[in-house]
Amino acid sequence: MICRIFLNIRYVKLILLLAISGSVMAQGHGPLYGLQTPTLAKGGVDLNVAGMSLGTETETSYMLRYLFSYGITEDLQVNLTTPTMIERLGETPRTRGNSNMPANGDIEASLWYRFFSNAFGVGKRFESTAIVGVSAPTDNVRGQVNVGNAIHAAISTGYASRTWYAWIGGGYQYYFERDDERLGDLPYASAVVGYRPNIFMGDYPKPDWRIFIESLAEFPGGNKIDGQLDFSDTRSTKVLVGPSFLGLYGAWGISFGAMVPVVQDLTPGSVKERYRIAVNLSYWL
Repeated sequence: MICRIFLNIRYVKLILLLAISGSVMAQGHGPLYGLQTPTLAKGGVDLNVAGMSLGTETETSYMLRYLFSYGITEDLQVNLTTPTMIERLGETPRTRGNSNMPANGDIEASLWYRFFSNAFGVGKRFESTAIVGVSAPTDNVRGQVNVGNAIHAAISTGYASRTWYAWIGGGYQYYFERDDERLGDLPYASAVVGYRPNIFMGDYPKPDWRIFIESLAEFPGGNKIDGQLDFSDTRSTKVLVGPSFLGLYGAWGISFGAMVPVVQDLTPGSVKERYRIAVNLSYWL
């Protein structure tokens, strides 16, 4: 118990230290967990640090992630994210956890392409964005399975105004074989609804807050071990729901939120989750 308390205190101190230093910044003007559509302006830079925790029935993971994003054009954005693992899970649920930052020890590079955008009113628009990425693990074994490189693709579409936001999307993560073993694939979908209260409609230097209700549905497939599927072809099903909050002040931003599972129909041997928590600190250049 003493060790657990010490770890939690150390985790919080790391996040606060990074916030004070001013050398780290964050993800975007959108939700924490669900797929979204906004991309950076041409030449825009987004530097982000996130503290992430995932709890299962028996374990808890703690991780810091760093994200660098650059707007090649106003519709094309490149991202690179790397982790610092504080405590890993012995039995890891297979999940993305975040549209821009995986909830595991992968290093990931991705491209976001906003291929459709229609501004039909003052501050109102519909838009769609495609995502493609590649990742490499920082661990050799994940849940007693050799873990290899992976590819990820997703698409999202949504509506944004000065008051209301809504995004829906879906994606697919595929891990390649390593030493005749392979982590199962991960199809998933997300839906997000956001609201910006009228009290926060003022311009800088007035603070600006948004509230989101986010949901994720994940359908991980079976692992391949020694050339054979670890269990039947039936997929696990997991649905998580929770709130998140985004606060903006000038070029600075902070977002935080949590998700809890409301459905966990899992295949034998799969790990049940209890919660996900994330905090993002950000600065846009």
